[in-house]
Amino acid sequence: MPRVLAVADEVVEKLWTEQVRAHAVDLVLAAGDLPFDYLEYLVTALDKPCVFVPGNHDPDLSGYANVRGLWTRDGLPARWPGPGGAVNADGRVVDAAGLRIAGLGGSIRYNRGPNQWTERQQARRMRRMARLAGWRRLRDGQGVDVLLTHSPPRDCGDRDDPPHRGFACLHDAVRRLNPPLLVHGHIHPHGEKVPDRSLGGTRVVNVVGYRVLDIPRQ
Repeated sequence: MPRVLAVADEVVEKLWTEQVRAHAVDLVLAAGDLPFDYLEYLVTALDKPCVFVPGNHDPDLSGYANVRGLWTRDGLPARWPGPGGAVNADGRVVDAAGLRIAGLGGSIRYNRGPNQWTERQQARRMRRMARLAGWRRLRDGQGVDVLLTHSPPRDCGDRDDPPHRGFACLHDAVRRLNPPLLVHGHIHPHGEKVPDRSLGGTRVVNVVGYRVLDIPRQ
């Protein structure tokens, strides 16, 4: 059973030191809104892969592609502005440390910032990602182990203020993908204890700060 270090939104100072090596993990999952050099440090210190989705305070990472080590954007050579050594799973399905991870970054649209989506836009992105997961499952029989998002599903640990409302379409994503785990950030506990929640057979975990999680494979 792979063990992951899941992080989001708030830098934990002890993780930005050699103390992080005390966590024997197989993978870093990042749910957005963290300094990219923080993620790069985790990758380097732990010598483990990192899969992330962007949050609403992260820069726009759309349109970049890596072909044989060369980064391009819209077909032209470009410098990758994201965290070195990490894989952007936003709108994609990626495999790492024996786990299959489907990702949807960003928050509900509340101003003109990057990585913000209307409910309709995010639902369209979700359907495209779910089709990718379905094709992968038909090909090799492996389902999605983790749905990695920045925002939570609507009415599942979100807030009523406009920037912190969750996405209703994530309920449909859970029904279609049936992952054992949904990991999200975006909702700061502010010192309160945040319980894990469940949607059907999916455990929904807020990882603002950090959590260490053992993840069963599908």
